[in-house]
Amino acid sequence: MHGPPLVAWLLVALGAATAAYCLVRARPGWPGTTREEREEQSVARAEALMGVGMAVMAVPVSVLEQPPWAAAVLALVFGAAAVRSLLPARRSAHHLHHAVGAVAMVYMTAAMEGAGGSAHAGHGAVGAPLLTGLLLVYFAVYVLAGGVRLVSVPVASGTGAAGPAGPVAVRHAPELASACRVSMAIGMFAMLLTL
Repeated sequence: MHGPPLVAWLLVALGAATAAYCLVRARPGWPGTTREEREEQSVARAEALMGVGMAVMAVPVSVLEQPPWAAAVLALVFGAAAVRSLLPARRSAHHLHHAVGAVAMVYMTAAMEGAGGSAHAGHGAVGAPLLTGLLLVYFAVYVLAGGVRLVSVPVASGTGAAGPAGPVAVRHAPELASACRVSMAIGMFAMLLTL
């Protein structure tokens, strides 16, 4: 990434923390898990992949110069993730959002690779301005709409009939999953701003 180092490290931390939380949500369930739980795990795995990819892409070049094949691997992984997300997109808006995110990751990888070293040094813009603008608008709208949904969610007390909230309660907390998606969309927006 070719932005200020502090912003890059904040994006690395955001991507890594989001990926870690999503991996907790994606843990395999017990025998007899429902279809909805398997779908939630699939969505969480896709979000974990996106978080890891964001963290890797955001590492400042001054600290760790990625090998020449890294861009091709990232583009291949996220291209496959986009195709995989499009297949079940009819069932869930989350899959369509993941497909847009994966396409944005491929686009950012290709734009930075196409610009060579100048993109990382901050010398000039890279990428197609129209596509960058469309992706920026998409993620801005997603963040604003997700923020409104989060503000309208009632706060859970952390205890219930089953006792205090534990790992299972955290894993199935929809407001945390929504916050995770909003934070990743903010990260994508910030990364696109650097193009």
